[in-house]
Amino acid sequence: MPEMMRALCKTGPEPGLHLVEKPIPTIKPDEVLVRVMATSICGTDLHIFNWDAWARSKVVQPLTIGHEFCGEVVEVGAKVMTIETGDFVAAESHVFCGDCYQCKIGNRHICENEEIIGIHRDGAFADFIAMPQRCIWKTSRDIPPEIATLQEPLGNSVHATLIADLSRKDVAVFGCGPTGLFAVAIAKICGASSVVAIDVQPYRLELARKMGADQVANPLETDVPHFIRELTGGHGTDVVLEMSGNPNAVEDGFKCLARGGDFRFFGVPKERLSIDVARDVIFKGARIRGIIGRKIFKTWFEATRLLQGGLDLRPLVTHKFPLEDFGKAFDLIQSGECGKIVMFPSAIDE
Repeated sequence: MPEMMRALCKTGPEPGLHLVEKPIPTIKPDEVLVRVMATSICGTDLHIFNWDAWARSKVVQPLTIGHEFCGEVVEVGAKVMTIETGDFVAAESHVFCGDCYQCKIGNRHICENEEIIGIHRDGAFADFIAMPQRCIWKTSRDIPPEIATLQEPLGNSVHATLIADLSRKDVAVFGCGPTGLFAVAIAKICGASSVVAIDVQPYRLELARKMGADQVANPLETDVPHFIRELTGGHGTDVVLEMSGNPNAVEDGFKCLARGGDFRFFGVPKERLSIDVARDVIFKGARIRGIIGRKIFKTWFEATRLLQGGLDLRPLVTHKFPLEDFGKAFDLIQSGECGKIVMFPSAIDE
């Protein structure tokens, strides 16, 4: 085992990242050391790369970023009982304490003392990462690394999409970034009557079609509420999945929502939003749900069953890069002309 590794780090309070050498983590008795085989880029990583107001308020430096990954266990701590060297694993990025009130009542995804890898503690854009045993998810070798690394972000969309039944319902997905595109595919495979995908990027609308959307709409070209009312016989859509955080999308989403409909917030707005509570919520009898992370580990089981049942994420993996080409990867994400980008610390898995 070498002593040093490469890691993609936020080294100071400024935009950008640096690929540096640093010591391989020393694991604690309840931790495992994982050799990272694949790691995917999230919108959160882009916030940190750009060093926006949110990142400045959350991230301390220096820090290895990245929170979506899969890999092989190469070392286990003395107290680790359920994981062995050689296991192929992914991991829950929210490191929960297990002792707070929320953890004890089954809400570990909103742990009061959580640490998120790549934000509060060193993350996965590296050759190796140390993770607590309690956060490790054993993964079948039948799942290739470029898909196995997507289990963590897939879980966000599984949580948002399946928090309540949507079978035989009309669904509108606002925002076709990866989480929105996952949601499109999940809604279809789980029996939604129709799925409409909404985004301003033609590239991503085409990806939405590949992921199973029945209809797509660009709000720069189409009156989306009118379009959806026509599709649904005038009553509106039963479920809105708001995955963008865009204020205009939120407004259109409420206009599209049917009476008695279900509005699910996952996209994070950059600023406070204003909605007409009387018109859009009270008089519609609407339900509003806020979604964060994944139900640990209920959502992981659901995501695994979906993958085993035929959920195909391959169209969403549009680009692969070696870790050292991170600059090209982040430039591509900035352009919006991509789906999910996967980086490989070692050889790219073709």
